[in-house]
Order: sequence, then structure tokens, then C-alpha cells
Amino acid sequence: MEHRAPSFSITYKWTYDVFLSFYGDDTRLGFTSYLYHALHQSGIHAFLDDEFIRIGENITPALFEAIQESRIAIIVFSENYANSTFCLQELEKILECFKEESRLIYPVFYYVDPSELRRPRGSYAKALARLEKRFKDNRLQVEKWRLALSQAAELKGCHLKPKIANEQECITRITDEIAAKINQQRLHITDYQVGIVPRAKEVISCLDLWSTEEKKMIGIWGAGGIGKSTIARAIYNSIADHFEGLCFLSNVRKHSQNPTDLSHLQETLLSTLVKEKDLKLGDYHEGIPIIEHRLSKKKILLILDDVDKLEQLKALAGSCNWFGCGSRIIITTRNKKLLVSHGVTSIYDVKELDDKESLKLLSWHAFEKENVDSNYMEVCNHAINYSCGFPLVLEVIGSNLRGEGVNIWRSALDQFKSIPHESILGAFKLSYDTLGEVEKQVFLDLACFFNYEKLALVNDMLLCVRGIRLEYAIKVLTDKSLIKIERDCVIMHDLIEGIGKEIVRQESSYEPGGRSRLWFYKDVLHVLQQDTGTHQIEAIVLDLPESIEVQWSGEAFMKMKNLKMLVIRKACFSECPKYLPRSLKWLEWKGYSFKFLPSLCPTELVYLDLSFSYCELLQPFDKQIPDLSGASNLRELWLDGCTNLIGIHDSVGCLNQLRELSAMRCKNLKILPTCLKLTFLKHLNLFGVQVFRDFQKY
Repeated sequence: MEHRAPSFSITYKWTYDVFLSFYGDDTRLGFTSYLYHALHQSGIHAFLDDEFIRIGENITPALFEAIQESRIAIIVFSENYANSTFCLQELEKILECFKEESRLIYPVFYYVDPSELRRPRGSYAKALARLEKRFKDNRLQVEKWRLALSQAAELKGCHLKPKIANEQECITRITDEIAAKINQQRLHITDYQVGIVPRAKEVISCLDLWSTEEKKMIGIWGAGGIGKSTIARAIYNSIADHFEGLCFLSNVRKHSQNPTDLSHLQETLLSTLVKEKDLKLGDYHEGIPIIEHRLSKKKILLILDDVDKLEQLKALAGSCNWFGCGSRIIITTRNKKLLVSHGVTSIYDVKELDDKESLKLLSWHAFEKENVDSNYMEVCNHAINYSCGFPLVLEVIGSNLRGEGVNIWRSALDQFKSIPHESILGAFKLSYDTLGEVEKQVFLDLACFFNYEKLALVNDMLLCVRGIRLEYAIKVLTDKSLIKIERDCVIMHDLIEGIGKEIVRQESSYEPGGRSRLWFYKDVLHVLQQDTGTHQIEAIVLDLPESIEVQWSGEAFMKMKNLKMLVIRKACFSECPKYLPRSLKWLEWKGYSFKFLPSLCPTELVYLDLSFSYCELLQPFDKQIPDLSGASNLRELWLDGCTNLIGIHDSVGCLNQLRELSAMRCKNLKILPTCLKLTFLKHLNLFGVQVFRDFQKY
């Protein structure tokens, strides 16, 4: 089972609490022996090697295994420690193993000054000089040992100094400190830790735990349900032994809805880190100097989980300087901007599970085993595609469908795609709820209409329809992990797209005509054919899977007083539209096949596309487009592929705002407006148009 694999300390059940490394002739019968027994008396399981497992001068597999299976290493650096190549090999293996896996190394400098190891002098300099002569053909090995001694000298531990050291007091202190580490409460990570180990290790590698002077703040950023809190708990369990104080404040968002809540969180932080149980703060501003004063000398690990406001960071971890040397502050959030604003420069972007990890996690939750039965492989692959690599989604699917047959899986997955499970919806809607009103509108537009579209096109449409320049809104949505920009396209996870569409669906669960946006062709057909539209509708996109004739009265738009965007593709209509709302700004009706536009032309119209490129069998217009004089704000007019078109109405020439006019492949076009203002036009495209005399004067 992966959640018990011995590859990393967050998942491992240790065989030994402590591994003791020492030079036998110096301390076996004295200090190390007393320390071993003191640890044993405190219930700490320590490994003390026997002479018989030391064969020759090379470290044995048994010792290497003991190092790997120990939680903490205590290294007793005595006068002659470096004289033993066995001890140096042991030290090298401890550093290699423990640093990679973020385990605690506790050095004891037994009447040896750390500086003797850092820049070898005294007995350590003599020992290394002898080794250089002995290993003159392998000087690289000696350099490795020299580096290992220097690195160990930087670690915080216990220093026994001649004439002033009380060995028994030191042993008691070491035992108490190790016991405190061993007895520290660990957090439950998750039932199945698939994919957690590599992500936790990536974050830990950024923490630079071996730098005992530096104070560091790091952010873990990602969308809801991606596993930020789980990773943070795993990191907490893995590195807790390195710190004097530990505090994991979970759900900061939930527990800090007002200033009073913030002061309560400060009280919790202080009571956890300095055991200040009776402290009562009237205001969180009062708590800030108290935190700075009480914690400025203490090496702490503070995890602030699910932060969503800058005030929370200012109240709980305003600066690294609030805390002692070696402290680490980890912040999980859905909002990258929050981290940047707080000066956090090291930010880990949590990646989704890959397909292999997703399948394994789904299998554990659904079948309580690592591998999926072949009968379920197809439906599991569908579930993985739907989940987009979000652990929360895989857990919800697996837990809800455990023990069910394949047909139930298929049915449930179809339902989840139409209406997301409430647990999935709730997790993602939290991010939506924190958006400003403009960003909410942009998010819903992107989810309903523009996923995977070119950013330039989306920007043009929303600038036209909503008067919104996208730069800031896109930045906000990107910072909150709701979208990505890749290859100049807006990319939204299909799952998040589904959440956005569900938010719109819930505006009017049973009647599509009461929603702000319509994109599903069956809903659009229902509204148009049943005439159930309302003033709530702001945008419609009808893109039929195949060309059909829509049977309607032509009056469906009468009630849509706030319709701003109408896009129709691959559809023929039984009747000409009798009305278009004056609010309409973007009209894209591919293959508009009627002789006339409604007499009340939308005065707000900015973009009009009546191009006919997809089907030449239909008969667009009747030789000339209708009067567009009412569309005084029109900036773009597209008529491409209208093969029956002979002339463009003179009213088009009077449109002072018109900047783009395209009539590509209108092969019979002969007449342009007599007053067409070429000085205003930025783009005139008549590619494929027959040469005619009236055009020569332009």
C-alpha cells in the first residue's frame, strides 16, 4: 500500500526512534552508554550497534538498514571520531539519507568545538591529513568526508565544553528534547497518500531546512480540491522534528470572517507555541506585538491553511522577522495574488495528478486496492477524464460508487457531468464566491462560451458585450487557479467549466429561460420554440450538432430585454426574427437566410456577422442586405460567402463608427454604398469579389 511505503518519512512506521553514531573507544563505555540507557528509560527505542556487526572498515548492510529505518540520528562527535573511516562512512550515509528525507540530525559535540569540524583543526585536521595520505588515489572520498563534517558542524545540537559541562545534565536535556520530538502529535494526512510524497518533497526542497539562521515563508497555491491542505499536513509530519514549536492553523478562511475571529486565531497560535492559555485579546492589532515579542527568539513551524485575505496574513504572520532563526511559515491558498502582495517569493504551484496516479487513487477509494479490475477499466478512465486530476473529485467518485456495478458507474458519471456532486460543487464554488462582480461575470462567460478560445477573440467579444477589458480579470482568475493562458488561449479545466455552468443552471433550475446564459442547444431550442425567454438572459450561443430547421414564431426575442450577445451557427429558422432587442451588441448569425433584418435594428449593435461560408445551398438575403441605418454604433460587418449578394445598402456607408467590412467570396457583389467612408475603415476585405466599375472609384 502506497500510504505505508518506506520511501519517505511522512508515510513510514519507524523501526527505531533514534540511531546513535559514535566512536566506541571514546564514548561506548561512558557518555554514549549512559545516553542510550536514559533514552531507553524514557521509552525511546534507540539503535546502538554491537561490535560484531562491524566487519572490517566498511559500513555493513545491517547498519545502513538501521540508518534508513531510524527517525532521528544522534551523532556523538568525540576527539577521535574522524579517526574511524567506519564512523565517517556512517556520517556520510546519515547526511545523505536524512537530508533527502528531511529527518532530524542531532549532533552532540563531546568536548569538541564545532569549529574543529567546520574548518578542521586539532584532532580532526590530523585525522583528515592521515586519510589524505592513505587515500591518495581516492582523494574525492576524503573530500566527501570533509564536507560531511563541515555540514554537521552547522547543525544545532548539544555542546559539552571542558570544565563546565555536566554530562548528566546534558544527557537529561538530550533525552527530554528527543522525547518531546517523539511524542509530538502527528496529523492525519489522508487515507490514501497517492501522489503526496513527490509533491511534499518538492515543497520541502524549497524550505532549505538545513539553513538554521534563515527564516523563510513559502506559499502552496492551487485550485480547490487539488490537495494543498493534504500536502501541507504531510510536510508538517515530515519536518516537525526540526522545530521548537509547531502550529497548524487549518481553515483560516472559515475561522476568520471578522476581526474578532482573527484575534481568536492569534490566541490559538500563542497558546500552541508558547503555552499562553489565559491570554485574551480584544483586537487583532493588540495581538501583533505580542506575537512578535513572544516568538522572535523561537524556531517555529507555522502552517496557515486556506488563507483568502491579506488581513489574515498580516495578523498571523506579518513578517518572517516575527519569528526566530530557522523558522518556516507555510501558507496554503487559492489566490496567488495574496502571496505576492505579502512578499512571498517562493510559491509552489500544485500540479494535478497524472493519469497513473489518478487511477491508483480512484482504485483505493472505490475498490480498496491498488489495481482496478479489467471490467471497470473503461468507466474508471471516464472518471479520470472527468476529474482532471483533482484528488477531491476522485475521492468523491470512488467513495460514492464503491460496491456499485459498471452500469451504475456509467449512469452516475453522466449525472456528475451534467450536475456536479454537491461536495465537488462546494469546493470549487468557494473560489467563485471570493471573486468581485466583474470577475464573476467574466468567469461565467468563459465557462459557458469561451473555454479553449483565443484570448484575443475573447477580449474583443467581452469588450464589445460587457465593456470589460480582460487584462485584470484574467489576472485575477489566473491567480485563483480558475483558468490558465496557454498558447494565447484561455484554458479552463473541463471540471471547472462544468462548475461555472452549474452556477448558471442554478439561477433557474427547471426553466432555462430564467438563466443569464444559454449554451446547451436543447435549452436554447426550448426557449426559442416555447417562447419562454425572460429579461434575465444576457447571452445565447446556439451551435447545433447538425443543421436543422428551428420551428418558431420569430417573436422569442421580444422578452429578452437585456440580451447582449447572440451567436447562431448551423441553424435554419422557419420564420424571420420579428424583433431583436435594442440591448444587443454582438450578433453573429452564420448563414442568416432571410431577406430582411427586423425593422427595429439594435441601436447598441457593435458587431454584426451574417457570413454564409458554411453552406452555399441556402439563399441569403435577396440581392442586397437590408437597411442598417439604425445600427449607428456598428464597428464590424461581416458578410463573407453570401454568393447571392449583389449590393450593400447605402446605409452602411453612413455608419461613422464602422471600422471593418468584409465581403470575402461574395462573387456576385457589384454595388458598394455610394458614401462608403474609406478614411474611417481600418479593414476592407473584398477577396474573391468580381471586379466592377462602381468599385474603381474607391
